[in-house]
Amino acid sequence: MSPAPGEPLRVGNASGFYGDRFDALREMLTGGDLDVLTGDYLAELTMLILARDRLKDPAAGYARTFLRQLEECLGLAHERGVRIVANAGGLNPAGLADAVRELADRLGIPVRVAHVEGDDLHGAHPGALAAHAYLGGFGIAACLRGGADVVVTGRVTDAALVTGPAAAHFGWGPADHDPLAGAVVAGHVLECGAQATGGNYAFFRGADVRRPGFPLAEIHADGSSVITKHPGTGGLVDVGTVTAQLLYETAGARYAGPDVTARLDTVRLSQEGPDRVRVGGVRGEAPPPTLKVGVNRLGGFRNEVVFVLTGLDVEAKAELVRAQMEGALGKVAEARWTLARTDRPDADTEETASALLRLVVRDPDQAAVGRALSGAAVELALASYPGFHVLAPPGKGSPYGVFEAASVPQDAVAHLAVLPDGSRVAVAPPRGTRPLDAVPEPAPPAPLPPGPVRRAPLGLVAGARSGDKGGDANVGVWVRSEQAWRWLVHELTADRFRQLIPESRDLPVTRHVLPNLRAVNFTVEGLLGAGVAARHRFDPQAKALGEWLRARHLDIPEVLL
Repeated sequence: MSPAPGEPLRVGNASGFYGDRFDALREMLTGGDLDVLTGDYLAELTMLILARDRLKDPAAGYARTFLRQLEECLGLAHERGVRIVANAGGLNPAGLADAVRELADRLGIPVRVAHVEGDDLHGAHPGALAAHAYLGGFGIAACLRGGADVVVTGRVTDAALVTGPAAAHFGWGPADHDPLAGAVVAGHVLECGAQATGGNYAFFRGADVRRPGFPLAEIHADGSSVITKHPGTGGLVDVGTVTAQLLYETAGARYAGPDVTARLDTVRLSQEGPDRVRVGGVRGEAPPPTLKVGVNRLGGFRNEVVFVLTGLDVEAKAELVRAQMEGALGKVAEARWTLARTDRPDADTEETASALLRLVVRDPDQAAVGRALSGAAVELALASYPGFHVLAPPGKGSPYGVFEAASVPQDAVAHLAVLPDGSRVAVAPPRGTRPLDAVPEPAPPAPLPPGPVRRAPLGLVAGARSGDKGGDANVGVWVRSEQAWRWLVHELTADRFRQLIPESRDLPVTRHVLPNLRAVNFTVEGLLGAGVAARHRFDPQAKALGEWLRARHLDIPEVLL
C-alpha cells in the first residue's frame, strides 16, 4: 500500500541480524498496516561468515534465510502492496536479486526486483576475505523510484534501509539534512528489531517481554517519526526502550553516515501514548568526506580449553595447571588465562562449588594451537590437580577473523542502483561534506544538594546498553528523571567508569554527554582486541558490559532510591 498524501510512511523491521526470528516477516505483514518492510541481516561477523561461504561457492555470499522467508511471504507482501528492502545481499546482492526473481517466477508472483551494488572494495585490499564500503540510502531510493517491489543490497548502513524508502517517498535530496537525519535516527531505532520493543532491556521486569513484537516507524515529511509496534504484539515501546536503542553502538553527539551526520544531541523523545514514542527535533549536517570501509581478514587460528576447579584450593589448582601447560605454550604466539571464580563456599551443588579456568591460544600456524595444545591438556587427566576435568575436550584449532575499519573518499566508490529493467543508475556522492569534529561537552546541570547516600548497584537508578564496533566497546547509560540526571552526569565520569570496569583502566575511555536523552555514552578503545570474530574476551561483543556496570556499587543519594 502507499500512504495517502499527508499521511506518514509506515516502515517496519522484520530482522535485526542473520538468524533473527524466522516468522517475523509474516508477523509484520499480517499484524497491521505497512508501506515498507525492512530487514537487517548484516554485521561485522556476518560479513566474515558470508565471505567464508563464498570461498566454498562463488555463487553464495548472501543470506539464504531471507530467500526462505520470501518463499512463504512474497505473495502476501505483493497482495498487501508492501515493498521489501533488505541488506541480505551481503557480498553478492546481484546473485540474491536473481534468486528472488527465480523464486517469484516459480511462485507466479509478478514482483519487480532491483539491487544496489558498488560497496565491494575487495580488490583494493589484497589478502582480505571481504572489504566493503558502507553505502547510504540514495541507491535504495533510486531503486524504489524505478518501480521496485523488492530491493536487496550489500553493505549499506543499517539506517539506510529506512532513509532510502523515506527519501524516495518524500522526494528528499542530498541537501535535506534535517529530514534525512530524522530518518537516520528512526532507522537506527528500528535496525536491531526487538531491541526497540523491550528486548535486551535493562528494565525488562516492568513489562511482558517474553516475545517482543518487531518495531515500526511512522515517518513524516519533516523527518520526525513515531516509534511503535503492531497492536497485540508483545513487549513495549516507551522512552526508555527507544533511548536504549539510540545509545546502542553509537558514540558522541555527531552520528555520521554516508548521506548525513545526525546530531544525537538534538533528539527529543516524548511518550505520545501506549507503545508510541515521538522522535522529533533532529538536526542534520553534511556527511563526512569519507565512507567507512569494513575489512575482514584471516587472523590465524585459535583454540581453547576450560579447566574445572572444584572445592578447596582453587588458586593453587589454577597455578598448578598453568605450570604444567607452560611447555606446550612456549611456542604459541598468544596465550590468555582467565580464572572465573564461580564457586561458592560450602556449596550445595558440585557446579556451584566449581570455578572455571579458561585458556585461549592464538597463532598463525594451526598446528601450534591444535594437537600440541589438546594433547598437552588431555595428558594431564590423571596427573594434575584433584578432581581434574574440562568442560569439553579441545579441538584441532579453528580459523578466526580480524575486523578493521578503513575509509575511502566518498567519490571513490561507484554506488549503483540496478533497476528492475536492468538499467544501471549511478548515485552521485554528496556535493557538500563536513569533517567529523567532536562537539564540545555541554555545561552540566547543577549537582544534587548534599544528602544521605546508600551503597547500592548503579542499576537501581540507571539503565544501560552496550555493544561493539570492531575492537572498541560502547556503553550507553541513561536515567529516567531529572534528579537522577543531575547526579549521574557528575558521578559517572570517565575516571569513575575506569574504576568500576577494571578491564578499561589502561585503555582510552571517552565520555559523551547527551542531555536531551539524560544519557552518557562511553567508548572504550581496544577492549575487544581484533573484534568479535577473534573472540578476544569472555563477552566478545561487549553485549553484557553495560549490565556488569549496572551491577557495580556506588554511593547513591537516598532520594533516588
